[in-house]
Amino acid sequence: MKTLKIIPLGGLRENGKNMYAIECDGEIVILDCGLQYPENELLGIDIVIPEMSYLEKNIDHVVGIFLTHGHADAIGALPYLINNHDIPVFGSKLTIELAKMTVHHDKRSRKFNDFNIIDAQTAIDFQNLSVSFFKTTHSIPDSLGIVVKTPAGQIVYTGDFKFDQSALPIYQTNYQRLAAIGSHKVLALLSDSANAESPYPAADERDIYTYIWETFEYQTGRIIVASVASNILRMQQIFDAAQKTHRQVVLTGQDAAKIVRTAIKLGYLKLDDDLLISAREAEKLPKNQVVILETGRMGEPIKILQKMATSHHHFYHIEEGDLVFITTTPSHAMETTVAKTRDLIFRAGGEVKSLSDSGLYTSGHASKSDLQLMINLLHPENVIPVQGEYRLLNAHAQIAAEVGVPADNIFILDNGSVLNYEKGQFHLGAAVEAGDTMIDGMGVGDIGTIVLRDRKLLSQDGVFVAVVTIDRKKKKIVARPKVTARGFVYLRDNKKLLNDSINVIIQAIDNNFTHKDFDWSELKQDVREDLNHFLWEQTHRHPVILPVVMEVNQNRHRNAHK
Repeated sequence: MKTLKIIPLGGLRENGKNMYAIECDGEIVILDCGLQYPENELLGIDIVIPEMSYLEKNIDHVVGIFLTHGHADAIGALPYLINNHDIPVFGSKLTIELAKMTVHHDKRSRKFNDFNIIDAQTAIDFQNLSVSFFKTTHSIPDSLGIVVKTPAGQIVYTGDFKFDQSALPIYQTNYQRLAAIGSHKVLALLSDSANAESPYPAADERDIYTYIWETFEYQTGRIIVASVASNILRMQQIFDAAQKTHRQVVLTGQDAAKIVRTAIKLGYLKLDDDLLISAREAEKLPKNQVVILETGRMGEPIKILQKMATSHHHFYHIEEGDLVFITTTPSHAMETTVAKTRDLIFRAGGEVKSLSDSGLYTSGHASKSDLQLMINLLHPENVIPVQGEYRLLNAHAQIAAEVGVPADNIFILDNGSVLNYEKGQFHLGAAVEAGDTMIDGMGVGDIGTIVLRDRKLLSQDGVFVAVVTIDRKKKKIVARPKVTARGFVYLRDNKKLLNDSINVIIQAIDNNFTHKDFDWSELKQDVREDLNHFLWEQTHRHPVILPVVMEVNQNRHRNAHK
């Protein structure tokens, strides 16, 4: 063996966007290919995916993409990697079906069809690597951990996991398989850190179902449930509770319907044929027989609840007597949004309950004791915390140290770090390019920090547009400048400010004509700087200033310079 590298390209010091590359003697396997939903400051951005330039440069060495489960943080970036490359994709039956939905939803990757279904008994041999799998417990069936066997030992990637002794058979972890993996040399463990700060194990899912059922049983009005469509376990609990309390369910959104149909077809969701009804059918039923299951756009139902509470939803409005039941666990970044949503629901006459109100701790990720058990089962020589913000990676590192992993063998990395294995130990090598690629509509990576800065300025202080016509030959202004603004000041109440700004524009152009050789860029820059200074003095605001200069030439035609 000449080279062995572990290269995280996403998923470290952040939530979501999981992507890890294992490189051995010229062969690269990719573990997960996920996306991240943007925080509020990424104005207008739809999703964020990992920077893939390293993979693009080495695409001929990539032998396969291996997926642990069907959530967006593991499969969401697939369309942007395989749209121009024929790389085989491997995953469990449900994971592959959801991956196909993701890929075929994107016009650029619809023709791709190199999907391969594997299970916990599958082993795939390449020239220098062998890849096998093991069952894990998560909030979606068919979740798998991945074992990459190299000449130096096994590298294990857990994916999202937790341990639950009462899990249903399709969600159960194969402990025997984990022990068998641990009986051979585990060179490195890449382990889920998303819940590493929690000292409490997650509640049994049977107890969570009981709470959901009791909530349904004692509610006399309509129930609006906020959930995530890809959380198949939670969806099953909601359907079971609805059936048991003689209610019928309306699914909102095409994505939810597709995921539910797929899970039913594969046998991972079980429900009566007449349980699901249309919105029109629900209108004819008494409210105490209806459940509206809201999964939201791209898996985020909370903001849709706000539209319902403020009567801006296209179909449903929260009314007196409704119960809004939040069964998803929002990220820390959404806590303020959730609080505002609760307030809006109460104002609309509804009530709010959530799983957190039950006192049951819910999570699809490993707690401290789960992480320690995983380490004790596998006996890894090195531990690499992945999947989480820095504080979570650090908490996981401390957990590993508590069970005897030497500090020198625990690596808190960053995206783009390269961990080289040489002479029997890992050490950091030269980093590769890694970061965020922002997707805005059909644009991929064309939104950078400058564009985001401009969007932020526009959202804060608006835009100020100045239009002026000049005769360059005669060095004079032909028509009085016109100005307008959006998001800056209320025009009707600030006529004097606008008139004074026109005088500033005239003065800036006259000064340019008098003291400088004519140059379009300098002329526009003078107008921009003088206006910026004047508007700041008058308003203490910095709008985005767009000077538009029109030229009258000898043929009396006009040319615009922006």
